[in-house]
Amino acid sequence: MLKRIGYALLVALTLIGGWVLAQQPAKVPSQASSHIKTLVLGSGCFWGAEKRYEAMAGVLDAQSGYADGSGFKASYSAITHAKRRFDENNYAEVVKVTYNANMLSTEQLLMRYFESHDPTQKNRQGNDIGTQYRSIILYSEPEQQAVAVNLTAQYQALLDEAGYGEIQTQIMPLDSFYPAEEYHQNYLAKNPNGYCPDHSTGVVFKEKHDKQPSNKGLLTGKHIVVIDSQSYCPYCEKLKKTVLNDYQGSIPLHFRYANQLQELALTTPTWATPTILFIEQGKEVYGHQGLINKDGFYRALGAFKLGDSEAYKVAFNSKTDAPFCKQYDLFKNSGEGIFIDKLSGAPLFDTKDRFNSGTGWLSFKHPVKGSVTYHEDNSYGMRRTEIRSKSSGIHLGHVFAKEGPRGTDRYCINATVLEFVAKGKL
Repeated sequence: MLKRIGYALLVALTLIGGWVLAQQPAKVPSQASSHIKTLVLGSGCFWGAEKRYEAMAGVLDAQSGYADGSGFKASYSAITHAKRRFDENNYAEVVKVTYNANMLSTEQLLMRYFESHDPTQKNRQGNDIGTQYRSIILYSEPEQQAVAVNLTAQYQALLDEAGYGEIQTQIMPLDSFYPAEEYHQNYLAKNPNGYCPDHSTGVVFKEKHDKQPSNKGLLTGKHIVVIDSQSYCPYCEKLKKTVLNDYQGSIPLHFRYANQLQELALTTPTWATPTILFIEQGKEVYGHQGLINKDGFYRALGAFKLGDSEAYKVAFNSKTDAPFCKQYDLFKNSGEGIFIDKLSGAPLFDTKDRFNSGTGWLSFKHPVKGSVTYHEDNSYGMRRTEIRSKSSGIHLGHVFAKEGPRGTDRYCINATVLEFVAKGKL
């Protein structure tokens, strides 16, 4: 009997002990590797770099900060002080990238790192000069070091073929990381109007010899060239969304990377994205670095396309065509089709809504739906309603209530700011 009780007690204690052990947190084996990893990367100014890393699938967090310095407290004012510009003990501007290695491998992250800047520049990136802008990889695990060393050798071979010099990137273990001041974190999101520095070489891993687009077509006539970023640039995306995606004008629009501008005679530096270049016969007439709003873009385009003409004065100075002007005579007997904005190419008026008012200006019963905006105009002692193009903001003319056929409104429009597209070419 005692033997049975002792055996039962032993079994019970064993089961209880097993239950207790099961409730304890499992110990991670010393050789286990987590899939959540961290790399600290320096490639010049950390503002644009932080945003580009955040946009990568698999990146959990990107934080601007300082690393690999000593002898003083890391802060932006300290590292940018003139006396430390070429100090070997200065901290580098870096981004601490936390990523899920199951979604984004260390190799993929470092390939993007090399492609996003010029690692052959020592203690600088473009116009940013000083030890704080050095190219540096600070690893947390030996495996990251091995990947970094291997990719450096691969990228050097590609750079050699492209005519670049030696890679200056330092590869070191991470000692300490100091987060940058709050105003530096998510800097581009906090400052939505500007540009992203783009100092990339254009040399990429995925294709040794990416086919360069031909620029022969840009050597004749007028063209708009937008320097885009090879990595994520929020200003580039905003420019496309707010201005360029709706552009349908007759001057061709082209996107290029900074290393794809062969044969063009340019005066504007090409390291900022976006940069807009207005090109004629292969030569730059005007350039703008950074984000530009719709009004600024169309004013620049107006000066480029129209010059100091009556059309420009009508479009941007609210002038009025002379009645029965040359452009009116060209348009008054056109066949069926659409009158479009001379700059944006957006449809404005349909010929089926046109009528002869006898005034010497093109007259319509109404515009294409949603194509114009209305503004109060009290100039010259008159009370009128001004009409502007919704797409470009240029002045079109005025609308006069009940002056059209059978009591309809009359849209009195200047011909010089329009272009005509025949029905068969729509």
